[in-house]
Amino acid sequence: MKPHAGINGQLVERDSALVSVFDHGFTVGDGVFETCKVVNGEVFALSRHLKRLAKSAEIIGLDPVDAIKAKTFVQELLRTDKALIPQLARLRITYTAGVGPLGSDRLNSKPTLVCVWDPLTPPAKSATLITSPWPRALGQAAQGAKTTSYIENVLALRYAKSRGGTEALIFNDAANACEGTGSNLFAVFGERVLTPSLADGCLAGITRELILEWFEVTETSLTASQLLHADGLFLSSTTRDIQQVAQFDDHEYAPTNALVKRWQQEFKARANQNLDP
Repeated sequence: MKPHAGINGQLVERDSALVSVFDHGFTVGDGVFETCKVVNGEVFALSRHLKRLAKSAEIIGLDPVDAIKAKTFVQELLRTDKALIPQLARLRITYTAGVGPLGSDRLNSKPTLVCVWDPLTPPAKSATLITSPWPRALGQAAQGAKTTSYIENVLALRYAKSRGGTEALIFNDAANACEGTGSNLFAVFGERVLTPSLADGCLAGITRELILEWFEVTETSLTASQLLHADGLFLSSTTRDIQQVAQFDDHEYAPTNALVKRWQQEFKARANQNLDP
């Protein structure tokens, strides 16, 4: 049995999965996506991910996402490939403008919906952050959307890894912390936890959203100086849950922060109790 991919409601063997070379998601990055965690064959927080996918599509003016059909499509893929999917996997849902011209204009085309999974390696115990040299401009047309136009994140992460980091930290053009290339940032000051607000340009991460609901967190602007004076930092994302930061540029933090450890344990317990919170 070979793994499958889902394309526009149809499941096909992954080796035969095709999308048009004229798809606007391929030619100009005209699309949105979600990355989900699959645990024992079930998607964690799928309803929240599909809600954000629909919101991202709305922001960039794509046709509305049919969340019910998308959910059924995802479940069919995972059910079909159940024997192949490892205990921990990653699911990617991509939604694009469909076939279009080789330029910025759109046609009145049917959108493309693709679902595919791959094995997910458990995250490292801690992360090393490197400041990206490229600030995030605020007030952009697609701010708040998780788009397939990810080249800024690709280059920032490449820059960080070339300097021994595992994640890049992006600041905005007002010199406030924004986010990682695939993560949200939190700073710990004793028992107080702060995180950049959405107004600072960060994406409304699903794990971030759950942390804000389950714990006491203040959204505010954070400068590099404040981060260097924090007792600790941690990142959140679908593939990390809560991951402590060991180092930010040349500044090292205590190897274990009691609050971060406590929140990691509680987050895991809550997530295990309800896979679609």
